[in-house]
Amino acid sequence: MNSIPFEDRREQAIALRRAGKSRLEIKALLDVRSNETLNKLLAGEPPPEWTRRPRAKDDRHAEARRLREQGYAYNQIAAELGVSKSSVSLWVRDIPRPERLSYEECRKRQAEGVRRYWEDERPAREAQRETARTAAAAEIGALTPRELLIAGAIAYWCEGAKSKPHARREIVQFMNSDPGVILLFLRFLDAAGVNRQQIHYRVYIHETADVAAAERFWLEVTGADPAQFRRSSLKRHNPKTVRKNVGDNYHGCLCVAVWQCADLYRRIEGWARAAMNGTNGAF
Repeated sequence: MNSIPFEDRREQAIALRRAGKSRLEIKALLDVRSNETLNKLLAGEPPPEWTRRPRAKDDRHAEARRLREQGYAYNQIAAELGVSKSSVSLWVRDIPRPERLSYEECRKRQAEGVRRYWEDERPAREAQRETARTAAAAEIGALTPRELLIAGAIAYWCEGAKSKPHARREIVQFMNSDPGVILLFLRFLDAAGVNRQQIHYRVYIHETADVAAAERFWLEVTGADPAQFRRSSLKRHNPKTVRKNVGDNYHGCLCVAVWQCADLYRRIEGWARAAMNGTNGAF
């Protein structure tokens, strides 16, 4: 067979290829010993459609070339497209290696990568947090009056006004910026037998904030009579201070005070003592 002129063998190889024969079959039929010789015989003849794999990666192929032209390295392209580095090499190796990126461009691309990562990751993490919060809330359930007294007394001992040996003042004043904590303390006062008409309120807020909106907010949270709210206390603005508590969600702090409360203060002191020490001893 090797004595057959090259052109005749080439015609036979092309005819066999067009007839649907595989390269392996053509090599056997024409007694071709090497792939190099077969490549010469089939030069210029496109492979039949049945030999082509589905082009599922065409979009990623084109994107890889675009990224390479923008200066991305092989490992960056592979990570960006979720493919192997070897695939990237096959797709873009004919493109000259790009010039080294500037420091500013590297920082820009790094920041963009971080942004896109957290764009996908943040919702997933928030879902995990919410699952944990929901499970924890189910463990607590509805508080009994006793549990409410314990929780309220501890909250007061953390955030409330306390009597000192050098300044004996048995008053009940509780301040916080969290609406949920304020509502917990009001429920605690209910459990302690305090009439809500004994309570008055005062908003503490920066003078640069929307004071009127904050007053409306706390009035709605507490459900109190507007007459129970005292004039708001304004904190003077310090231009050197960089405050983070700004914007529509900033409502300042609310102070909850109880009239004629010496006996209540002493009871809170006892509840807190028992909860923290488990005894009737001193703190």
